Amino acid sequence: MRNRLKWKLDGFIVALIAMIILAYIYPDLVEIGNGRFISVLSSVGIALVFFFYGLKLSFSEIKAGMKNWKLHISVQLFTFILFPVLVLLFRPFVQTETQEQFWLSFYFLAALPSTVTSSVVMVAIAKGNIPAAIFNASISGLIGVLMTPLLMHFFLEVTEVNMFAELYLGLLLEVILPVILGLFLQKYWGNWAHKYGKSLTKFDKAVVLLIVYNSFSESFISDVFHAIGTSYLLSLFAGVILLFFISYGLIFLILKFVLKFNREDRITGLFCGSKKSLTHGSVFAKFIFANNPKLGLYFLPLMVYHAFQIFVVSIIAQRLGKQHEEKGY
Repeated sequence: MRNRLKWKLDGFIVALIAMIILAYIYPDLVEIGNGRFISVLSSVGIALVFFFYGLKLSFSEIKAGMKNWKLHISVQLFTFILFPVLVLLFRPFVQTETQEQFWLSFYFLAALPSTVTSSVVMVAIAKGNIPAAIFNASISGLIGVLMTPLLMHFFLEVTEVNMFAELYLGLLLEVILPVILGLFLQKYWGNWAHKYGKSLTKFDKAVVLLIVYNSFSESFISDVFHAIGTSYLLSLFAGVILLFFISYGLIFLILKFVLKFNREDRITGLFCGSKKSLTHGSVFAKFIFANNPKLGLYFLPLMVYHAFQIFVVSIIAQRLGKQHEEKGY
């Protein structure tokens, strides 16, 4: 009994569901101050999230992991090429507006960068290459600032993205500049950021919850969920599960039989290359789908994928870590 693998329900996932319920019951809260209050609050929150992200970036750990360039390139190719290509394969089957909306929500998920915290934690549990995980998870978010909007732009009308230049201007002001400022001030406040890392992570999640509430409130007010039925939701869940296992399986095969990485690098490549960031997704969606009442629908696959990847990968990570201890590596 003591060695049985355990998984407990993630409190953040429960909070996400609670935000959707709150948005359904009290959607009008988003209109406080003519909609400016929550908008400004989320913008300030996003800027602070990425400022703290810059403070917490460890140059020494990143430098330690940079030498394994073959692994790094592989992970980024999995994240920004393999995933979008897998979803693009289904593009020819899109015929109706509902199918287009469904497909686009999955393509948005596929275009996102890898998540940072959970990737590193899972790699550590599985006894993988931790420095390489830190490097890949960190650099993925920065690459995503450029790649995610670029990949999405090919399938969005100009009015939907609120003009391409404005999109990147928003990302520059609320994401890139705060990260740069955080990097610049790291030598002064870096130790503070690491000391209160857990508290800052809770702050990150609080900002995500605010964005989720804002997005779903607008969708409920616009009544965009009225048209979708049970079949839509079941197809969404099935699509998420299928995307995860196909991508995970392909990444595993490539890492083991094509690139022939060792155990530690395979674990890092698998966990970093198969994950998608809810934090970055919630921020990027704000700009990519600016003023789009269907934003809540575009969020759904990402939220389901986030919960599913934590559930599955945590079980796999514990099993790999247990095998590592038993074999005495």
